[in-house]
Amino acid sequence: MSDGSELFDSYEQEYSVLRESLLKKLSSQIPTLTGEEKKSVIRAAERELEEADEIVEQMEMELYNLPQSSRTRLQANLRTYKAEMNQFKKDLRSAVSNSGEREELLGDHTVLDLDSTSMDQRARLLSGTDRLQDSSRKLQDSHRLALETESLGVGILGDLRSQREQIQHTRDTLFEADSSVDRATRTLKSMASRMMTNKLISAAIILLLIMIICFIVYMKFFR
Repeated sequence: MSDGSELFDSYEQEYSVLRESLLKKLSSQIPTLTGEEKKSVIRAAERELEEADEIVEQMEMELYNLPQSSRTRLQANLRTYKAEMNQFKKDLRSAVSNSGEREELLGDHTVLDLDSTSMDQRARLLSGTDRLQDSSRKLQDSHRLALETESLGVGILGDLRSQREQIQHTRDTLFEADSSVDRATRTLKSMASRMMTNKLISAAIILLLIMIICFIVYMKFFR
């Protein structure tokens, strides 16, 4: 079990089976066979090569769905698989287009001309397949870029949401502070009003006392 997904693991297992089969065909079977038997093995190798190529593409797409922490080793594996696939294609093209082996497989000149045309068509088909794979890789790169852009956008939205919450919290704090200032202002005004009232009452009491004293003095000395 790798540190990736179960789906990626299953792709690797399928690729491993096809890889062993292709190695056997290209290294030991095709070089030693002739005639129809060799053609049959070449066709089987072509089918396995196409299947292996599709599996590698599926692995590459699945890799983008894995967390970054799981990608490093798996990306190295994927590069190895791609390099192997390129070598398999070269070896198979060499086996298919080898002129000496074509003569061995076909025999007379007429059939050789027909096989030459077939080889040209197959070469064009392989070339078209390579271009299709290049286009597929470009689409996958675009898909990866879109995912990265989406991830960046999500991060930016998260930051904006956090900043909005901070601004909201600051505004609420300011509202509370403003309310506290208003209450303090009203309290101070009330205290000032009570102080002024107390001063007026004190002044009235003092004035009343003075008038009483004056009245007592008058009654005592002038009556």
